Amino acid sequence: MIFIPYEVKTGFENMQIDNNLLENAIKNQQKEPVFRLYGWSPACVSLGRNQKSDFIDENFLRENKIDITKRLTGGRALLHDDEITYSFICPVSYLKNGCSVIESYKEISQILIKAFQKVGIELDFGGVKKYKGHLDYCMLVSTGADLCWNGKKLIGSAQFRKNDYILQHGSILYDYKIDLLEKIFKEKVDTSLITSLKEITPSLKKQDVIELLSNVKSV
Repeated sequence: MIFIPYEVKTGFENMQIDNNLLENAIKNQQKEPVFRLYGWSPACVSLGRNQKSDFIDENFLRENKIDITKRLTGGRALLHDDEITYSFICPVSYLKNGCSVIESYKEISQILIKAFQKVGIELDFGGVKKYKGHLDYCMLVSTGADLCWNGKKLIGSAQFRKNDYILQHGSILYDYKIDLLEKIFKEKVDTSLITSLKEITPSLKKQDVIELLSNVKSV
């Protein structure tokens, strides 16, 4: 597996790097998967591929020095702030169940499950939760492909497929600011639905998590 060490970039740069890695893998018919870790500076709202931005107050984002960008992947919006983000790129044929979207999510996510087991954090896949109304913030909606701790969503992931290659990336919450989330997404953040690494294990530092994930060997 090709590992790209943790680096902090702008939202636009991060999405461009993921896109370039995918395009390069397709062009070269790369067989070996790529695993990348990254952070965001400044904080950034990313919108899903087909998501409208009409709920976003861009003046508020500018006033608070928060960027906004589009993702290749679908789904709802995320605030990338105090988190670690990962991306994983591979040919469909690399996975045992690559043709199944849900099963491929689960297969790739074993990287994260096995890593966090080493520090006593047991993750499992969230069931599909029913929700009322229109929720724009991704972490409030749980699917069978998301990773949860004690029923609370910790890692939200999304995929994009092109020419028999998969790009999966996801947000691993280290910590979050409820007030900021509610102002950006204009909806109540129900803390019974989400959690963070800081809540689960307060002694676990962000650098510890980066090092933990940096030692992943393969799916």
